[in-house]
Amino acid sequence: MISYEPLFQTMKEKGITSYRLFKMGFPQSNYYAIKRGENISTHTVNELCKILDCNVSDIMTYIDEKQGGSR
Repeated sequence: MISYEPLFQTMKEKGITSYRLFKMGFPQSNYYAIKRGENISTHTVNELCKILDCNVSDIMTYIDEKQGGSR
């Protein structure tokens, strides 16, 4: 399963609120899809990386549901 928890940590570390993210051009609908743990496109991941000046691993991580750990 993909977890977007790193995104929220990255936003916190960079002092970026969801409101500021929207003002920077990131669609609210994509943000709320992430909050609900829904699938997002690689384009959306790319846009987040660009806006937040970060890597993909700063946005999402894979969690093995069988083992409960992350890779």
